[in-house]
Amino acid sequence: MNHDSNIHKTANFSVLSVSFEKADAETRGKFSFFDENIKHFVNEIHEKNLGDAFVVSTCNRTEIYTTSPNYLLIAELYCKTVGVSLTEFMQYVNILKHEEALNHLFRVAAGLESQIIGDFEIIGQIKNAYHRFKKVKRNANPYLERAINSAIQISKRIKNETGISNGAASVSYAAVHYILKNQPKIAEKNILLLGVGEIGQNTVENLVKHVYKPKVKVANRTADKAEKIAEKYKIPHIGFEQLPQELTQTDILIVATGAQHPIINKTHFPNGKETLVIDLSIPNNVEKNITENENVKLVDVDELSRQINETMASRQKEIPKAEKIIREMTKDFLEWEKKRKLAPNIHHFKAVLKNMERNEMHNIHKKHKYVDVYDMQLSDKMIQKITNRFAKYIIDNPWKAEEVSRLMHEILVEQPNNEFNEKH
Repeated sequence: MNHDSNIHKTANFSVLSVSFEKADAETRGKFSFFDENIKHFVNEIHEKNLGDAFVVSTCNRTEIYTTSPNYLLIAELYCKTVGVSLTEFMQYVNILKHEEALNHLFRVAAGLESQIIGDFEIIGQIKNAYHRFKKVKRNANPYLERAINSAIQISKRIKNETGISNGAASVSYAAVHYILKNQPKIAEKNILLLGVGEIGQNTVENLVKHVYKPKVKVANRTADKAEKIAEKYKIPHIGFEQLPQELTQTDILIVATGAQHPIINKTHFPNGKETLVIDLSIPNNVEKNITENENVKLVDVDELSRQINETMASRQKEIPKAEKIIREMTKDFLEWEKKRKLAPNIHHFKAVLKNMERNEMHNIHKKHKYVDVYDMQLSDKMIQKITNRFAKYIIDNPWKAEEVSRLMHEILVEQPNNEFNEKH
């Protein structure tokens, strides 16, 4: 029998991680992995018979997950594929192996390793990355398949059973969160977004995501930028020169410009219309004096930051609940892994018992020309019970699996049993 002599060890599972914790945005950009790299990378791994690997590459992290026993060779292939030196890569990479690697995958999927705790976008990115690799490779790796499915389940459970993703956690989402909380009939309100830089774009994205068909328009000093964003999100845009006229019909003004001095002041609100103004700019691009008009309310970054701080404090409190779910699911995964590794021993044991049963039934049939169906059913039940006992013992004591399997093989197969059969 060819048994696994490393039965007590976890699989050859490693993660090579470059994240925001060690590398700044510019450095992370060098190690980014693109869809066009997948085919070459997968084919190289396959040709060199190195096992399996897939890459998750986002703005905050690039991570190689692999079942290769030689993860450094995988790192070398990766560096060649993306055109960086292995020496530079190793400066920033964090390497985790076996159970630590598994735990890392689960924590990343749970949003516990994100820059903003509770960020659940990452699980979608992991899922998509794995499926893109599987598509090229065309067959699944049972370990990775199970690990990804467990990560998805963990993410779902944490989302449903904890409050780790509640509340506003970025300035752009905090603005939308504030609007949703404080503005009735939001779908009927005219919203104007001024400035389409990164924060402006994120705000539009959050509006479109959280409000059904919002009545939002965008404006920007550079018209072509506004046009691109308007086209991307299928919303109208206006010219910067139309701003004064547009403000007369605006219920909510969001300012996300990058000017050195305020560009919005009280003269922009001459008619006393009720308007909520949210200033996401640093330094402030809206003058405080706009609130001299009692119908104008101003919310700035400081107020939104207080919201975010409260959110982060409440999310921190939810971390132990999330970690408890990860521990439970990790335990289930490791049990599955043990069973998977010990399956050949269990199948062999059962096959030996079934062979003995066949011989005995043959002898009974020879002698009596008849075998009772009840006896056969009872025999099957006994074999299953004995197999279950054997399986439970070696799963609970994996370090003894090899010795016990060999011993049972000796007793049941290799020992002469003619005398036993004759007497019974």
